[in-house]
Amino acid sequence: MKVAMGQFAVRREWQENADQCAQLMQDARAEAADMLVLPEAVLARDNADPDWILRAAQPLDGPFMSRLLAASRGHALTSIMSVHVPDTDHKVRNVLVAVRDGTIIAAYDKLHLYDAFAMQESQRVNAGQHIPALIDVAGMKVGLMTCYDVRFPELARRLALDGADVLVLPSAWLRGPLKEQHWALLCSARALENTCYMVAVGECGPRNIGNSMVIDPLGVAIARAAESPALVTAELDPQRIAYARSVLPVLENSRFMAPTLKPKA
Repeated sequence: MKVAMGQFAVRREWQENADQCAQLMQDARAEAADMLVLPEAVLARDNADPDWILRAAQPLDGPFMSRLLAASRGHALTSIMSVHVPDTDHKVRNVLVAVRDGTIIAAYDKLHLYDAFAMQESQRVNAGQHIPALIDVAGMKVGLMTCYDVRFPELARRLALDGADVLVLPSAWLRGPLKEQHWALLCSARALENTCYMVAVGECGPRNIGNSMVIDPLGVAIARAAESPALVTAELDPQRIAYARSVLPVLENSRFMAPTLKPKA
């Protein structure tokens, strides 16, 4: 599978972000990519107004996603990103979507909300309640995660035990002390401990680190972006997964049951 990572800085107006996503989809197709992973919450953001995501949120049949579905029509490229969707209690859901050929083929509500490092995502966002199903891309099984999910090894392990070959992680990883180190360490750990590829894409810009990366099943970074807007590609090799799992059969050796979600509080 050839994967493309498209990192950019999300703007306030959804039309500009839709145009940016559509352009990256076109650029990824030009690179003959099978899958494009974009950052988290690409619909709209105003760094000076955290409540903007509430006012800017759109349903999945709204104009933002309609623009991207139209851009995907007639093509086999699978594009993955997250958007804010209106929900109950005057909040939104952070929904990861995968689109292909004019259709939303998967939607996953972010399980772990970023209530850490003086941030409180749960003030504006309702948490998901379901483990996402895997999707098929170019003969490989892909597991879906969003940003803060990477700090919880249970989700990645569950997806690997469900059969994932690749984990994708759209993110908006905030700058801060040790945060780039955390990003690299956690992404590498989730790949290595599950002998999966990890495709982790970060938003760039004044608040976020960028630093998108592909980590192979033995923890080796095979492609990286810096802090600026970029489109970076990498080849994911099923034989590399098979080799990693033959020399490091952690999924087979583990004596623990597959993780399950806690009941809703």
